[in-house]
Amino acid sequence: MFKLPAKAIMGIINATPDSFFAGSRQANIEGAIQKAGLFIQQGANIIDIGGQSTRPGANFVSEQEEMDRVLPVIEGILKTYPASIISIDTFRAQVAKQSILSGAKMVNDISCGSFEPEILEIVANQKAGYIGMHIIGNKDTMHQVLPRTNIMESIISYFDLKKQQLDALGVHDWIIDPGFGFGKTAEENFTIIKELKQLKIIGLPILLGVSRKSSIYKTLGITPDDALNGTTIVNTVGLINGAAIIRVHDVKEAKEIIDLLPLLT
Repeated sequence: MFKLPAKAIMGIINATPDSFFAGSRQANIEGAIQKAGLFIQQGANIIDIGGQSTRPGANFVSEQEEMDRVLPVIEGILKTYPASIISIDTFRAQVAKQSILSGAKMVNDISCGSFEPEILEIVANQKAGYIGMHIIGNKDTMHQVLPRTNIMESIISYFDLKKQQLDALGVHDWIIDPGFGFGKTAEENFTIIKELKQLKIIGLPILLGVSRKSSIYKTLGITPDDALNGTTIVNTVGLINGAAIIRVHDVKEAKEIIDLLPLLT
């Protein structure tokens, strides 16, 4: 397996034409390899490759098309940067399996096994790293906001059940993602950041994926292109409150947070 620092950075590369932030999209393998090299130079610990946009309103491509998008990118990056840690951002079991066989070390699953439960068995059998996110509903309803009184209690209950499920498969060392921006109000998203320490009770590392998301840019009345400063603020508070990994479009700025925080806290 691999070891990550106490505070790690995951850089986002989307092999998609429709991810919400245009700056994350890579139209070809060469561009993705070049972006991965820049991220590694800037201090990324993990490169997260995605072939299916999960933004609100995104169209779902076939399993084969998703694999056709991501597998050559994974193989190309590892050929050029063989020591890099690649994560595959997918909720599809077969995409996860083929990505692992192509060299990916981690699976970043927004559904935490809810969409295709066999993905958890693949992770267990392949001894891959795993990130499971808090989400409610299915592929078509995952962005709907359900009524609830306490978002932190809902997230903790969700991960208590998922932890039992993964424990039964022999997967004990994995990473939780509270799902900032997925089926939550802006108020709930910011509550997650403020109250992140509550999730320590689960006993697993926490990943935050807030980069340039709508709760930030809509609150500020700007666009995703202008949301880097807001992202930096939210990531800083999240790291102070216990996040172990931040998933970002902008690695250089994320690394500056991580370098400066020990001098300030």
